Amino acid sequence: MLLHADYPPKGKFQTGVGFTMNKKEKLPPMRDSRRHSESAREAWRVFGIMSEFVEATDRLQTILPAVSLFGSARTARNAPYYQLAETIAKKLSDAGFAVISGGGPGIMEAANKGAYHGRSPSVGLNIELPHEQKGNAYQDVSHTFRHFFARKYMFVRFASAYVVMPGGFGTLDELMEALTLVQTRKTSRIPIILVGAAFWGGLIVWLRERLVTEGMIDPEDLDLIQVVDAPDQVVAAVFAHYEASRNQNPVAEEQMLNL
Repeated sequence: MLLHADYPPKGKFQTGVGFTMNKKEKLPPMRDSRRHSESAREAWRVFGIMSEFVEATDRLQTILPAVSLFGSARTARNAPYYQLAETIAKKLSDAGFAVISGGGPGIMEAANKGAYHGRSPSVGLNIELPHEQKGNAYQDVSHTFRHFFARKYMFVRFASAYVVMPGGFGTLDELMEALTLVQTRKTSRIPIILVGAAFWGGLIVWLRERLVTEGMIDPEDLDLIQVVDAPDQVVAAVFAHYEASRNQNPVAEEQMLNL
């Protein structure tokens, strides 16, 4: 056991029994090799991410117009929210909008199922996860991602609207990211529709009483959100915005790349 306060000598560190090395000396070759190996792995990881962007963009650019629909992966098939999401997706699909979901179970499956039986494509953007995520059987177009941020970009890139059903952390993450991108004008102002006043009402009150009152957001930022209950209201809001925006210039591609 080493008890002396001055051991090892200043400017040196202990690397093993009976061996010390000055900090200015080079690391052993084995450590240099490990560092280069890690650097190479990181470079290949970047190339993998780039390939995800390229491949997904190429596959999804033909599905427009589209609506991204989010919600809980844990919602049971006999639950009212599941049936509501399926109805909304079917109506959107019949109105001419492809429906994009996360491709998994719960609300995602309901969204894909409704669109699958409609006129327009059902799109599933799946993610590799150790649990919870398993691709559903109702996808005309299915694409699997390894990285969350590449997948989230595609939800934004191809959406004419966001429809947000009740959900957990993942749903809240998608919602807040959509609000941030629209608020900061990193993407076009598109409808962000929360389905279920009873579920989302408490959040809206908190946003107004806390964020607006304490100056964290502007009062008009709440206008970015619509809260509805009926499927026909969702379709009407999406369709009205799409018709109004057809004659406007879309966000420049360069701006979309800053997402």
